[in-house]
Order: sequence, then C-alpha cells, then structure tokens
Amino acid sequence: MNLPMSVALPVLPRQRIIAIDAMRGLTFVVMLFVNCLAGADGVPYGLQHFAANVDGMSLADVVFPAFLFVVGMSIPFSLNHRLAVEGGMRQTVWQVLTRAFGLIVIGLFMVNTEEGYNEAAMGMSISLWALCFYAAVLMAWGPGGRWLRVAGALVIVALALVYRSGADGQGWMATAWWGILGCIGWAYLVASLVYLGGRGRLALLALATAACVAWFMVSAACGGNGVIAMHATHTSIVLCGAICVLLFFDGGRAGRRLPAGLALAVLLALAAWLLHRFYPISKIGATPPWALYCAALCSALFTLLYWLIELRGVTRWTALVQPAAANPLVTYLLPVALVTLMHYLHWQWWPVLMHGGAAIAFSLLFAAVMVALVTVLNQYNIKLKL
Repeated sequence: MNLPMSVALPVLPRQRIIAIDAMRGLTFVVMLFVNCLAGADGVPYGLQHFAANVDGMSLADVVFPAFLFVVGMSIPFSLNHRLAVEGGMRQTVWQVLTRAFGLIVIGLFMVNTEEGYNEAAMGMSISLWALCFYAAVLMAWGPGGRWLRVAGALVIVALALVYRSGADGQGWMATAWWGILGCIGWAYLVASLVYLGGRGRLALLALATAACVAWFMVSAACGGNGVIAMHATHTSIVLCGAICVLLFFDGGRAGRRLPAGLALAVLLALAAWLLHRFYPISKIGATPPWALYCAALCSALFTLLYWLIELRGVTRWTALVQPAAANPLVTYLLPVALVTLMHYLHWQWWPVLMHGGAAIAFSLLFAAVMVALVTVLNQYNIKLKL
C-alpha cells in the first residue's frame, strides 16, 4: 500500500521552521503560567478559565486550541517526511495510529485521576496511583531500551487492573471527556487520516473543517453525542493549523505568505462571528465560534512570528521557549506530576502565593522554573516520544 508516484504531496521546506517552534514553545510557556494561576483569587478575570455558562473566552481558554493548532501545523511536515523516509503509506498510517493511541491512553488515565475513583477499593491513594503511572509513561515512551519500554507497558496495564471507581468500588475507568491529551490524540488521528486520504489537498482540508463544524451543528440540533461533537470541534482547529502551513509553505508562495496568513485569520474570524449568532463562545462547550476565533488568533500570531523571525531575523528570544518546544510532552506532564507529588505528601503552596499580584509573579516564576527543568532534562535526553 505505497503512495502512487503520480500523486503529488504538498512541496514543503525541508529545513526546520523556527517560527513554528517558537509558536509551540510560547504556547507551552503560557500554559505553565495560566495553569499555575488557576484557582488564585484577586487576579484579572481575563487570565482565568471562563465558566461554562459564560459567553466568551480568556487567555487561559486560548491555550488548549493553540496546542491543537500547532499539532495541525506539524502534520504536513511530519507525514510528508514519514512518507518519504519510511517508504510507504502503510507504515505512515501505523505511526499515526500508535502516536494517537499513546496520547489517548495517557489522556484516559489522567482524566480518571480527577474524579470517580475509589481509593479504598484500590488499596492506594489516587496520588500514588498517578505517580506510578507517570513513572510508567517515562519507562514506556522515554529514552530507555526495549525491555524498559515493555516494563513500562506492563506497569500501565497493572495500574489499569488496580483502578476502581464508584461508591461500591465495582466500577472501572471511564472515558469521560478523554482528558486534554486524549482530545489531542483523537483530533490528531482524524486530521492526519484526512490529510493522508486527501494527499494534502488544501480544498479537501477546508471541506473537512467545514464538515466538523457541520457535525457540531447537526449534533446540537438533534441531541447527538456531545463528546463526539466536541472532538469534531477540536479536529476543526487541527485542520486549520494544517491549512495555515500549506498556505505558507506549499510551493512557491514566498511573496504571498503574509497576506495568506492574514486572509486566513480574517476568514476564520468572520466565520466565527457569523456562528456566534447561534452558539456562544465556550471552551467547555467546545463551540464552533470559540474554535474558529481561536484558530483565527493562532493564524494571526503565526503570521506575526513568521514576519518577525523568518523575515526580520529576530530570533535570539526564541531560545527562551525553545526547550519547551523541543520536549512538549515532558513540559506538559512535569508540572502535573509535581502537583500530584505535592498532594501525595500533603504539601500546598503558601496561601500568599495564590492571591493578586503575588499569584501572577509566582506563576511567571513557576513557568520559568519549569522551562529551566525541561532544559536540564533535554540535556540528558529525557524526552517522551510517541
């Protein structure tokens, strides 16, 4: 099942695009900041996650869709490379499936640490269970050899068997909303298969984006499965990221890249404005206006970064966010594991650090410290590769 020679894939640059890395790194640094700030009081409203009943979005509500958008930006580059290097569609699809599976599994385990668990029936605290899981993830997808990966997989299976939920302890893990990484995994899977099936054609990606929005609308009108509708919305953001990359880099569009990026941002914002007449802007509800407004912001931001970094050559500052961009999964999981360890030890941040300006300053410091730790881990090649 090899790709026919007569089918042309998008022609993309072979060198690494610093602007994409910078956008990925910025997204993770902002994530570290807003996640640390979550739960603090006396801070600007626009820095906190908006409740489900609020028609609007904050800085915190843009971070997750920025993840999705950057995932979409990486799809054309990574899949084109795999098709060229690995030698065939079958192997590429297998790699997509295994990567998506890893993200979905990690997300599933993480979402089951949030609620529903029965620690008495498990015979261990949920914090200890989660810490064991994060250690197993490092073993299974970290830098170790084959036998360490096998051991990590076996630990994950054992933890799944140990897990109990419900008041009587007879329940098991629930998919719920799959967690952040699970949502990314599902969206990555669908968007990658669309890209491969359509051979990277821009028109088909745009049509698939519209189909995702239509799925949400039909589901909302007919009382369909809300989780599937949510995944459709998330997939639309990933597809927008792929479209953005193709507009910038497919073929000889060097002189039209900035106008194309801005045009995409305006088009997405216009679509979001029209849909806002029927649906609220809601991250919790995963509504199309929220998704498309966020995709428009991401398109505009990338256009700015491309102009600043690739055209103007202002690159020194990217060293501040490059460690997070180079090791995204560790950057995401490291603070989660740290907070889990604190819960296990019954530690908590000093209350003064969770109020007002002190909370903002502490969150900035926390983000800087996490990036510094990731930098050290990168030096020792401690990375997670799905």
